Amino acid sequence: MTTPRVFVVRHGETEWSLSGKHTSVTDIPLTANGEKRVKATGRALVGDDRLIVPKQIAHIYVSPRKRAQRTFELLNLGIADPLPWKIHGARPTDASHPCNARVEVTEDIREWDYGEYEGITSPEIREIRVKQGLTQKWDIWRDGCVGGESPEDVTHRVDRLIKEIREKWHAPVIGKPQSEEQAPGDVLLVAHGHILRAFAMRWVGKSLQDGPAFLLEAGGVGILSYEHHNINEPAILLGGAFVVSPDK
Repeated sequence: MTTPRVFVVRHGETEWSLSGKHTSVTDIPLTANGEKRVKATGRALVGDDRLIVPKQIAHIYVSPRKRAQRTFELLNLGIADPLPWKIHGARPTDASHPCNARVEVTEDIREWDYGEYEGITSPEIREIRVKQGLTQKWDIWRDGCVGGESPEDVTHRVDRLIKEIREKWHAPVIGKPQSEEQAPGDVLLVAHGHILRAFAMRWVGKSLQDGPAFLLEAGGVGILSYEHHNINEPAILLGGAFVVSPDK
């Protein structure tokens, strides 16, 4: 029985992700090491006998930020059509696994808008809040960002995207017998740390104010899916297996 998945990919390492600075609208590039690690992730996880099978991907959503778009380029999904942005660097040319999914840039998966907290670290934010007479125990999941987005703002836009994914890409295939002729159902998101953690929380119906008990490293890949082939039982898939063809 078919159980579609959502792969969530955080963009690769940047200078600000290394230093812990909050990075939303500031469009800084991946580091050289960040690019190298994303390429390695693509080689390890993308392929017809890997975790992410290109021919099984129905649709791809990418953040408007260049660091996310560059990460997608380096994953080497085998997209034949032109990408909806000007290429940010040399693309790998050795993909042997074609992918027919359309790539869509969407604001719904851009990073949490940090407002006045853009470009500074969490300890610096807490110092600023003390000087402003605000509570020092700042938590983005509860308090949001001054001049930026609240948890309610973020919830609204990720819920909208989750609804679209379930109705448009997952509902038509979930629970149906697997076959060679079946339409693909997996979805790929390439975006940012906070927004993807928020997406995962809302995927399983949790409030952002509860705060996530999981992390997503720069360049990391997570998986969301369903239990019992049931679209009404969304779940976080803690470990996904590589695809292996059954013996005939």
